[in-house]
Parts: sequence; structure tokens; C-alpha cells
Amino acid sequence: MTGLSILIPVYNRDVTTLVRALSEQATDWAGPVEILCLDDGSEERYKLLNRVIADWPRVVYQELPHNIGRSAARNHLAASASQPWLLLLDNNVSLPDTCFLACYSAAILQFTAPVLVGGTRYGLTPPADAATFLRWHYGRRREAFAAASRQQKPHHQFKLKNVLLRAEVFNQIKLDEAITRYGHEDTKFGWRLQAAGIAVQHLDNPVLHDGLETNEVFLRNSRQAVQNLVHLHQTEALGADTKLLRTTLQLRRLGIGAAARILLSIVEPLLWRQVLGPAPRLRNLDSLKLLWALRAMKQ
Repeated sequence: MTGLSILIPVYNRDVTTLVRALSEQATDWAGPVEILCLDDGSEERYKLLNRVIADWPRVVYQELPHNIGRSAARNHLAASASQPWLLLLDNNVSLPDTCFLACYSAAILQFTAPVLVGGTRYGLTPPADAATFLRWHYGRRREAFAAASRQQKPHHQFKLKNVLLRAEVFNQIKLDEAITRYGHEDTKFGWRLQAAGIAVQHLDNPVLHDGLETNEVFLRNSRQAVQNLVHLHQTEALGADTKLLRTTLQLRRLGIGAAARILLSIVEPLLWRQVLGPAPRLRNLDSLKLLWALRAMKQ
């Protein structure tokens, strides 16, 4: 039998619905299943909501006294896992159907790759809360791709939101715990998989990203992610093949990086207003990211 450990880092999110859905599907996996949830320093109100799952079958729930970051939390969960397959999920997702674990169980028999990526989808209609529209719009346009599209560059823009992989692969690669703030710890994990020659197979077995951040939080996280990407490039020579860094580095090579930074700084207030408006253009968000990259590269 092939056992499964489901790993969910928890931070300021009620995960009872997600854990219940996974528990109900556990019998669809061809082997024993455990669900490990690690609270990474959440507010007390979320801990009170989630503590009930500690008494549920198959579930192990733990709380950390303070926040250690997403990389360290996932590494901690993986070290605690007892089964040969690990399913990494974010805490802000839900299962779109009752066949989620059954699909993964069938996939490990169909494919030889030790890393399987199920993907992410977003609701078909805009969220009722306009304050989360940008995150939904971005996800629909830039993240919710079918498996055939993602498989063209299987290690590119790697996301750990919904990934099934062999435990020995995760323990060989691990997440970089030096990346403590938001952004690109999973991208680096994908680069490490590629460097190690480890195959990645993409599937159409998505989770639904329904825990949408507000527009302001999303933009703040996006800026932090750009800064992390530049740092990875400057310290480890990673990320030069990303579209953002290709553009940033080309502008600098042409000697117009400073001029581009000044021009974008002049129009920055306009870009912010448009991106936070009712009909945001993602190209304007791309311009903001370029500005952030140019500023970070200057340092």
C-alpha cells in the first residue's frame, strides 16, 4: 500500500472545511492517509476555530508559538510526515469536487514522475467583494492554466499550492528557509528540481483558490515577491530566465535602466490608481513590477 501525508501550513485561516473534505475523500486513496496541519503563529481567533480538528481521525494538528515562515513550516511538516507520498496544499484553497484524492491516486499509477502538480483554478464569476477583484482577475489570467499549457515548461513558475510528490524528493530538495518573507520560495524549489533532473508532471486536478487576498495585500505581496526574485538573482544567479528579470536586465545592459526607473516613477501614482480601480489592466501591474525590480536591482 502507498501511504499519503497531506501537509497544510495554517496561518490566519479557518481550515476546518478543507480538512473535513480531505477526510471524507481519504478512503479514495489506495493506502493510509494522514493530514498534518501546522499553525504558524495565527491570531488566537483562528486557533480557536481550528483546534477542533485535533480530535478528528487521521488529523494531527499542532501550533507554533510564533511565525516561522512558509518555507520553514512546510519543511517542519515534511519532517513530521510518516508516509512516502506528500500532498502539499495551501490553506486558502478548497476542493472543487469529490474526486480530488482519487485523481491523484490514479495518477501515481499512470505517471512515473515523482512530482505531480494539480494546478489551481478560480471562480467563474467575479468575487462579491470588490476589494479582492484584482487577485481574482490576476489568478484567472496568469495562474489558472490547463495542464497541457503548464507541461510545456514543467519547472517554470513552480507553485506549491497543490503538489503531490515523493517524500524523498522533497527531503532531497527542501525549501530555502532563508526566504522568510512572501514570494518565490516555491519558484526556487522548482529551479532546484530542474537542476537535479527531477521530472515534473502537470495534471488537470486543480484546487479552487477561494481565500482571496485584498487588492492592497496582493500588491504588497507582489512587491515583496519581486524583491525576493531580484535578491535570488543577485545572490545565487537565479531567475534570469523569468520575463521580468529578462526585461530588467536588458534595460540595464542597454544603459537605459535609470531612465526607465525615473519614467515609471513619474507615472507610478497613475499605475497604482488604475490597478486598484474597477477595471485593472494587468499590463499596468507588469509596469509596477518592472519599477520595483529596477529599484531593487539598483541596491
